[in-house]
Amino acid sequence: MPLHEVTNGAGAQPDSKLLAEVAQRVLWLSTRIVDAANHDRATGDGVKVGGHQASSASLVTAMTALYFAHLDAPDRISVKPHASPVLHAINYLLGNLDRSYLPTLRAFGGLQSYPSRTKDPDPVDFSTGSVGLGPAAPLFAAVARRYVDAHFGARPASRFIALLGDAELDEGNIWEAIADPATQGLGNVMWIVDFNRQSLDRVVPGIRIQQWRSQFQAAGWHVVEVKYGPRLTAAYAQPGGAALEAWIDAMPNERYQSLFGLDPAGVRERFLDGAPAEVVGFFDGMPDADLASLVTDLGGHDVEAMLAAYRACDAETDRPSVVFAYTVKGWGLPLAGNPRNHSALLSTEQVGELRTRMGLTAETEWDRFDPTTAAGQWAGVRAEHLRRDPAQERQPLPVPAATALKSAKPMSTQEAFGRILVSLSRVDGVGDHIVTTAPDVATSTNLAGFINRTGVFHPEEKVSWSPDPLVKWTESPAGQHIELGISEMNLFLNLGMLGLAWDHSDQLLLPVGTLYDPFVLRGLDAYVYAAYSGSRFVVAGTPSGVTLAPEGGAHQSTITASVGIELPNTTLLEPAYGACVDWLLCHALARIADPGKGDALGKTEDGSYYFRLTTRPIDQAPFEAARERLGEATLRRQVLAGAYRLVDAGETHGAPVVQLAASGAVMPEVLTAAAELADEGILAHVIDLTSADRLYAAWQRTLRQGIRTATTPSIPGALRAAFDMRAPVVTVHDASSHALAWLGSALGVPCVPLGVDSFGQSGTVADLYEAHDLTSGSIVNAALAALALR
Repeated sequence: MPLHEVTNGAGAQPDSKLLAEVAQRVLWLSTRIVDAANHDRATGDGVKVGGHQASSASLVTAMTALYFAHLDAPDRISVKPHASPVLHAINYLLGNLDRSYLPTLRAFGGLQSYPSRTKDPDPVDFSTGSVGLGPAAPLFAAVARRYVDAHFGARPASRFIALLGDAELDEGNIWEAIADPATQGLGNVMWIVDFNRQSLDRVVPGIRIQQWRSQFQAAGWHVVEVKYGPRLTAAYAQPGGAALEAWIDAMPNERYQSLFGLDPAGVRERFLDGAPAEVVGFFDGMPDADLASLVTDLGGHDVEAMLAAYRACDAETDRPSVVFAYTVKGWGLPLAGNPRNHSALLSTEQVGELRTRMGLTAETEWDRFDPTTAAGQWAGVRAEHLRRDPAQERQPLPVPAATALKSAKPMSTQEAFGRILVSLSRVDGVGDHIVTTAPDVATSTNLAGFINRTGVFHPEEKVSWSPDPLVKWTESPAGQHIELGISEMNLFLNLGMLGLAWDHSDQLLLPVGTLYDPFVLRGLDAYVYAAYSGSRFVVAGTPSGVTLAPEGGAHQSTITASVGIELPNTTLLEPAYGACVDWLLCHALARIADPGKGDALGKTEDGSYYFRLTTRPIDQAPFEAARERLGEATLRRQVLAGAYRLVDAGETHGAPVVQLAASGAVMPEVLTAAAELADEGILAHVIDLTSADRLYAAWQRTLRQGIRTATTPSIPGALRAAFDMRAPVVTVHDASSHALAWLGSALGVPCVPLGVDSFGQSGTVADLYEAHDLTSGSIVNAALAALALR
């Protein structure tokens, strides 16, 4: 079959007939992958395996055109969750997936339900799953690329592409992402909307395209519609064609979609019901089958139309593009267009009929194209064209162990955080890799010092019309702070993609984001997405807890500590003292700069680091006393491991002993309580929990090791070093009391947890601590209760 030259960056391209042949094989493989998971494999648990044959089928043409005629090796693409079988089928045909994986969709260790960059065996650029986030990820990856190009030199040109379902446009984070000033002007971004007019439960009501088109255009996007196939396009040029086009354009989604479930006579009746005389006359004498085929001829299933749309988007170099590809859900399958086909499965008989129609047998159904055929040869050409060079090994960045932060006066952890970043910005080989970002709260989260030194990033030099004597808001391509609109979802999407710039843009960055701690929960879905994707960054939630007393309950976070402990690929850090912030932040950035490296913690941590900080200044003298007692090396090791003994009450034979374990801003009350207990003859050790997350992880590792080897679990060294294994414990936390309540089980002693288990209100710190039993008197009473429980 002859090839001809086109100027789409991919060299020779086959004609549409050959691409249609490839699309049919992709349709078959994607359908059979789901079928095999449900009908060839016994699970033994009675739980439906599931899959999305119809949702996959609607994108077969668009994805075939991309991978077999348009993409270049540096391009990065996000595939909608329910089209994962299509992605795996294409990867298989291109030689990027072993045949043995094809029947393993949704099996343990097999192909994931939805594309996963960390868990799938074949190449996946962006994980998808939680709808709305997959499309936004390439948009923010393009933001990261623009930053990398400006700071470290231009990388090979990449297009950042997303394939999404039209129902995903109901997700609010989509519109937050496209409206953010940080995402404007990205001409290397293209979204392809699978406009099949169906969501999970229903046909999308009304005619939404006008609204969506307007919203994208208002955000500065270039909009392309691939609505009609070649036969309908030709029909519109005939007499009466203009009336036919207007009739179809005005038809609600529900009515048009219903045509696909009817026989040809039924299509004629429903389509022409109430139609203008000119439209009725247009079809006079046309057989029912031809009418049905014509009025359902959609552009999203025409390869040439899709490629033309892609080329039109490439021509728009100064703004993002969106392509609305009109498709039918279940294209080419017996369940095409059925309103309930979202999770429907073809029967074994229907799959057999499809196999025969495709010219395959049970022996050949999993085969790649014969390399001697035109399709096989072209698959080889495309595989070579899309092959990426292996990642180069990078030297770790020289992040110091500490910045030697000092303070002779009370200091908050938020203040310490800001001062440390300024110091790190001066370190050669480190400062230029730090990039900060915030959703319009940069100055109120103590990034002002860093911004004054490095400036704000903007792709063009901008004039400052209102100079601020305190904050030098200088915007230029040299700036190292990316300011976002008020959207926590965008913050975590931006952090997630900056933290994957080593993969998408071949550049290691040290991303640091800040936001008000209560609003971690607003962006939690995007945070989970970033963590699942294996992104590496630092985020500071500040200020946190009811210690932000005057702000009231709406700004007081109580469950974020639990989120930090429970979220995989995330390490929660909640230091009380400035030196601890220094050690922990430098250590976190060093881990990001040298991923996979084990150290004194006894494990590797690849992921994000979540600092839960406060604006409450506290006296630094108790920490300095602990440094003098333990020595800097020992203290630093214990701080990094998650806990150290801030106050050692010593040993007095016969005296009762209790342990007060706390995180963060409540430390002054805990120290006062320890002194009061000492006055009553009770020894109280004070343990500063710098990372309850690391302590919990260490405890769980030893438990699981014991379970898996049928041996007695050991006690983690971090617990042994900081705690008395016999004394009862009181946990104190400006967060939900449940977040630290596990310590009693870990130590095997009675535990009384104190924390914030109801919504706060406005007041002073003293007022709020009294209301939530965080005062020194409450801690003393809790210690007495813990002793009584021995």
